[in-house]
Amino acid sequence: MSPDSALRPPLEDLAAFVIDDQVKGIPAGTPPFPLGAIAARGWNVLAEDMPLPLAVLKRSALDHNLDWMARFVAAAGAVLAPHGKTTMVPALFREQVEHGAWAITVATVHQAGIARRYGIRRVLLANQLVGRQAIRGVLDMLRDDPGFELLALADSVAGVEQLAAALRAAPIGRPLPLLLEIGYAGGRTGARDAATALAVARAIKAAEPFLVLRGVEGFEGLAAGKSIAEAADQVRTFLDSLVAMAAAVEQGGLFAAGPVILSAGGSAFYDLVVDRFRRAGLHREVLLVSRSGCYITHDSAMYRNFFAELRGRTPGVDALGPGPRPALEVWAYVQSRPEPRKAILTMGQRDVGVSGGLPVPILCYRPGTAGAPQAIGDGHVVTGLNDQHCHLTVPEASPLAVGDMVAFGVSHPCVTFDKWQVLPVVDDRYTIVAAHRTFF
Repeated sequence: MSPDSALRPPLEDLAAFVIDDQVKGIPAGTPPFPLGAIAARGWNVLAEDMPLPLAVLKRSALDHNLDWMARFVAAAGAVLAPHGKTTMVPALFREQVEHGAWAITVATVHQAGIARRYGIRRVLLANQLVGRQAIRGVLDMLRDDPGFELLALADSVAGVEQLAAALRAAPIGRPLPLLLEIGYAGGRTGARDAATALAVARAIKAAEPFLVLRGVEGFEGLAAGKSIAEAADQVRTFLDSLVAMAAAVEQGGLFAAGPVILSAGGSAFYDLVVDRFRRAGLHREVLLVSRSGCYITHDSAMYRNFFAELRGRTPGVDALGPGPRPALEVWAYVQSRPEPRKAILTMGQRDVGVSGGLPVPILCYRPGTAGAPQAIGDGHVVTGLNDQHCHLTVPEASPLAVGDMVAFGVSHPCVTFDKWQVLPVVDDRYTIVAAHRTFF
């Protein structure tokens, strides 16, 4: 079943989720009200209707990014199964599916259950399914909901045997589809050599009809080099190994019926992924599945730089118009100017992630003034974060004063989302038009 043909249930239960001033970012003294009614309050970030720090999503950037990626994968002859773990916002999952996503990718059974609960009909569990509770949870979902689809990964004979034993003991009336995961030295999971990978594929074949092998998968996102270009070369080599293994599995007659899925999963080299997979040269029909997830919010540092390199490698993307835009900002107040070249702001590691680098100051605004926020200017650099404080180096002539508001872009959006239970969505004037609940 196509995931966009039976989105259920509607998201009214999310809109009915009750929030009050116990939720970070909601004004003190606010009595309980349903999340779906937040736009009716008319709150505006720049009018200081909200306490800071506050993470917000910009509606216009989200819309642009959803449209851009849908056009990119369509032009590439691929489909998209974006990483839902990036946001863990079911309302955004729905928007991604409504923009043509083939599935939503998750990393855990908990995440798969959230996606299914809020209407996603096809999930790619980009991880090994291991452990009694996790296996039982997936099998129960598939047994209880015949229209729900889930694919998982396998990279060991031991893992395949555990899954096969569980299905023999508690059949679900259909096979569990698996993707053979290929890895590389120093990476995460995935078979490290051809002999191991083929042994896993044969074990899946031997476990039919309880298990079936639907394709080959890998994660290229941890490729490292002295430069992005050097990392890209490593990604090309890795993708070649996935294609070679798919050809070997096809030659051995180990794939189940239907299109062979070729999938890889990062947000930095998705152009290389679709280019290599569409030249796979298999004799069977191939379904190219990109799992890029961070595109929906993009960012202001790491993925911005990756996209600049992507444009250089793949200049054809310019035909799609301007690329993804940063949609996630964290706003904070200047609370102290203790030194001529230092400001301290009301934002810390409890509010913004740092796994991809420190946040980037981008805008400033003085409450009570007319007009829009202004670019903050050169020389304003975050040098460190405490739990609740941001250390900002500023030029001596910086106009920043106590009480001013500063917007920060993030680097790698994933670990900022998980610091917020509720994220307001704002229009270009920073009026709150909606809000999303996260499920971390």
